[in-house]
Amino acid sequence: MNIPVIEARALTKNFGSTPALAGVDLAIHRGESVAIMGASGSGKTTLLHVLAGIISPDAGAVTFRPAEAAPVEITALSESARSRLRRERFGFVFQQGLLIPELTAVENVALAAMINGIRRQDAVQHAAAWLASLGLAGMENRRIGELSGGQAQRVAIARAQVTGAELVFADEPTGALDSHTSAEVMDALLWSTTGQGRTLVVVTHDPEVAARCTRTVAVRDGRIVTTAVAA
Repeated sequence: MNIPVIEARALTKNFGSTPALAGVDLAIHRGESVAIMGASGSGKTTLLHVLAGIISPDAGAVTFRPAEAAPVEITALSESARSRLRRERFGFVFQQGLLIPELTAVENVALAAMINGIRRQDAVQHAAAWLASLGLAGMENRRIGELSGGQAQRVAIARAQVTGAELVFADEPTGALDSHTSAEVMDALLWSTTGQGRTLVVVTHDPEVAARCTRTVAVRDGRIVTTAVAA
């Protein structure tokens, strides 16, 4: 039996009188790449944020099943426990990367490992290896402003992976890129997640990005309206 790595049950979330999630059920299995699509205001980013424990739902539950640990009900955790879970088990890639411009590429990546208790020397070596694997060898000491948009996103991908994250959440990771660079970033994102047996959940407006994933979930008015498996 293929047990989901993360599972949402009956999620609801309102912002004031506006429903963002209206009873969402979703199961995502280990090794999948799942694209969540929908118009602005459909609830797709809220769904990603609830799955990742960034925000709490008004009702419903999210269960995360790590590879070598007991299941965790994310929605029952305290704020500090959710923060620790995100830091240790999840990786994140956002549209603008949210990298620290004062730091170099390797420092941005190594910082994520050091926050988790890895010695600086080991963290830098591990970070440099990830950057090299993503085609950024020789660019380790460049600051973010000295990189192209696609290169900066690969730094963000390396940062998401350096801690060994089992599950990576990406929110419009190619939204600010041209089509050629978008394809390159998706290559890197898929190789570093599902290509390593990990799991990817990506929110996107781009049907070409969604087509690269193994499954597409369409959200409208806070509900999942269709699910399509890639041919």
